[in-house]
Amino acid sequence: MSINNTPADIDRVDVRGPRFAAWVTTAVLLIALLVSAVSPLAAAAILAVQAVIFAIGAVGGPRRHPYGKLFAALVAPRLGPVKEREPVPPLKFAQLVGLIFAVAAVAGFALGVPLAGVIATAFALVAAFLNAAFGICLGCQLYPLVNRFRHVPA
Repeated sequence: MSINNTPADIDRVDVRGPRFAAWVTTAVLLIALLVSAVSPLAAAAILAVQAVIFAIGAVGGPRRHPYGKLFAALVAPRLGPVKEREPVPPLKFAQLVGLIFAVAAVAGFALGVPLAGVIATAFALVAAFLNAAFGICLGCQLYPLVNRFRHVPA
């Protein structure tokens, strides 16, 4: 985040950061699926680490997300100026959805129900790939719908 941000930009981030994170997540989830064919417990361990990363993103947002920090430190300085920003709350919600699928996958692999682990991982993989390759964030698309059902005190 540069010091030239306006107040409206403070709760918005460069769209390239979450897409970078989605590419890394896609790779991690693909590796977990491949590893699950050999060792479901090893896949559970990989997914447990990814679940922690999702949790950090869900609570702290893209600026505190480990892949977001990697983007900010190594990738963003090599790119041109930010041309498009997106709001943080839908991104945090998307990370929460990813966390739910990762936890389900860990449970499936760790509890001896590898099919459940594969299905949960595959759903997360499809979502991450859609965001990475096409900029379609499924969690972000669900956010307005879910947000409508939140209780807002009067």
